[in-house]
Order: sequence, then structure tokens, then C-alpha cells
Amino acid sequence: MNICGQNIAQGERPFVIAEIGVNHDGDIRRAHELVDAACDAGADAVKVQFFRTALLLGNDAGLASYQKDAGETDAAAMLQRLELKNDELREIAEHARERAVAAVCTVFTPELVDEAEEIGFDAYKVASPDVVNRLLVDRLAATGRPLILSTGAATLDEIERSLSWTRGAGMRLALMHCVSAYPTPDDEATLGAVRTLGDRFGLPAGYSDHTSATDTGALAVAAGACVLEKHLTYSCAASGPDHSASLEPAAFGEYVRLAQRAYTMLGGGEKTVLSIEGDVRSLARQSLALLHEIARGDRITPAALTTRRPGNGLAAAVPEAVVGRTATRDLAPGTVLSEEDLA
Repeated sequence: MNICGQNIAQGERPFVIAEIGVNHDGDIRRAHELVDAACDAGADAVKVQFFRTALLLGNDAGLASYQKDAGETDAAAMLQRLELKNDELREIAEHARERAVAAVCTVFTPELVDEAEEIGFDAYKVASPDVVNRLLVDRLAATGRPLILSTGAATLDEIERSLSWTRGAGMRLALMHCVSAYPTPDDEATLGAVRTLGDRFGLPAGYSDHTSATDTGALAVAAGACVLEKHLTYSCAASGPDHSASLEPAAFGEYVRLAQRAYTMLGGGEKTVLSIEGDVRSLARQSLALLHEIARGDRITPAALTTRRPGNGLAAAVPEAVVGRTATRDLAPGTVLSEEDLA
């Protein structure tokens, strides 16, 4: 998959999405500040959420535990406070592109997909609860834009079914392993499932990170993630549903730095002799050598052999290539044998 010129695939540099989400508190000025903070921290994309409370909530909609823990008491009132208008969302998308990062959007309602297209986002994400929402997945897949499916609280069968709805959009798809708990404890992060998703479905796989740590992205990259998503906030102490499970700008910058460092350290996965190993390979490996003096014309016996550094003599791996041959000159104990020493 490719978003704004960056190839998203296993083995490629991780694509880091700064999830602004609703951490703008419904304030467009704050949203612009978070776009700048994300760009300054090294993110490749910013992501917003597009919803209308009246279209999203039914009469019986409630609050998740983490939302109640953040002090929220009414689901509709919370969402209405956090809505952004279409023109405001367009401003954010344009601001992102001015800063040379992608504008990604999570759309929550099928009826809003056409409006999202008019706003002009570079890619879409399906939130974890909507991986089972065929009406929404169908509409988003039909836009032809890159599509990221988050898989928190979903079974492998549910993920497979959701992918079947995307109708041949394979080159535009990526999956995100996710744990739908805010914050996610370390012992529940299940980073190993990133590779499971990639192997099972043959798609780029990433990690939507709800832990509180700055090094989780790096660990996810080591586990095979080529896409990362992390919530960004101006203050973890701010009032609102997602702030406490987010990272502030300085910590987010460290998150990106550690993820990129992990990618650099992983390399391409091949096991080869590197040029920087040449010195140690030559000096620290051992060669066949003599335990005692051998006179010219005498045969080399197994009992006469040992090994010594450096590794530029006859290879210690093949003593059978030396045993039984005769010395071409008098050889002192400790001599590292070379081809010229033997007939």
C-alpha cells in the first residue's frame, strides 16, 4: 500500500500516524496545534475522526469504562462537545498536506463517506468496532483510497470476513493489530499478533498502540509492524476521554525516534557477512597451527595440530586438508600454517 508516496509494506520504514482523534477538545485552533506538533515530532500522517453524534448514537448508547474514568457522564454530550465541522476538518487536511504529511480519517458512519470524500482525505481507517460494519467497510473500500482496518476485539474469522467485503482492494489495504483497552497494560499488548496478521492475510500489518510507553512502537517494529498509530495530546492531564492514554509532543517525538531506530537496527533480515565485520573476521578467527616443531620433509599428524589467531592461514575448519602432508621447510611451534608451508 502507498500513502502520499510512502510505500507501506513489511520491511519498509514504519509509517507513523499521529492520532489526533478528539484530543483537540472540539477546538479547531487546538487541532492545528496538534498537527504542527505531530509534524515536528516526525509523524508521517495525522489522523482525525469524522462523526456526527446524531448519526452515530442510538437511544441506548453508553460510555466505555475508560470514558467514565475520564469523568464523562453522558455519551451524546461528550461527542457533541468533540465534533468538528466539515470546513474545520478540511482545514486540518490542508494543513497536514502543507506540512508534507498525510491526512487520514476514521469515518464512523456510512452516510458520512461522501462528505469525507468532498473534504479530501488521503486515506481512511476503519476503527476496531467497525471491522464488522459491512455498510461502512463497503463504502470506504469503494472510494479507491488506501484503507487501514484496525482489529481490536475482533477474531480472525471476523477480520477475514471484513476483508472479503473490500472487493479486490488488496493493494490498498493494511491491517492494524490493536488491543481495545485504554491504556493497554504491558502484559496484554500481544505484539506477537502483528506478525500473525501479516502472515495469515498476506497484508502489511501494524500496531495501533494504546499502551502508555514510548518504546512500544519500537518493540512493535521489531515484531513486524510497518504501520504505527499512537494518540497525541497537548496534555495527558487534560479533561477528555483519550488524553490520559496519549503521549505529549516531546514523548511522541521520542516514540517516533525509537521506532525508526528499531527499523534501522533490524536491517533487511538477511544473514550476510557485513563489511564492518571484516577486521574481526580476519583477526579473531583462528587458523591451523603447530603444537611442536616439524622438520622439513616430516609429515603432519593430527597430534601436531592446534589453532592460533589470526584467521589468514589454513582454515581451522578443515584439518583433514593438512594431515598427512609434508613440511616444505623447518617449522617452529606455534607456526600458523599456510599453503606454502606444505607439499
